[in-house]
Amino acid sequence: MQEEVEQKSLTLTVNAAKMTARLFRAAIAKYVAHKKEKKHDAQTGVHYVGRQSVKKLVGQNQGVSNVELSGEDIKAFERVARKYGVDYAVKKVKGDAPRFLIFFKARDADALNAALSEYTSRKMHGKEHSKLREKLRAPIERVVTHKKQREQSR
Repeated sequence: MQEEVEQKSLTLTVNAAKMTARLFRAAIAKYVAHKKEKKHDAQTGVHYVGRQSVKKLVGQNQGVSNVELSGEDIKAFERVARKYGVDYAVKKVKGDAPRFLIFFKARDADALNAALSEYTSRKMHGKEHSKLREKLRAPIERVVTHKKQREQSR
């Protein structure tokens, strides 16, 4: 009885080892076949999405256009561009005021137009809020100064 249990457990262990080796070999074969089938970038075999270097963007041979963007808040533009799935590259232009050149694929022109319109509307919306805060701050300051004057006169 003991010998039979040992024999079955040994058979189970050997079969499990053979099965894992076969599965591992099959997975590696599928991975290699997938890598051979899917070539996006001629040099690396990788398809880049979103923000990337200008060199990688130009290397995809899909035509590149650019837009100049002035302002310090480039992160807000990157959030919107990521939302619209635009492949782009950012290059900072030297000078007094911060300016950026946004390079993008020609096929992404419509998506970039939508992203830029949303970005500008967000920027304008933020300016309206700051003007509103300034308008509200003036009466509050008057009340505070009035209270200080009353306390000093007592």
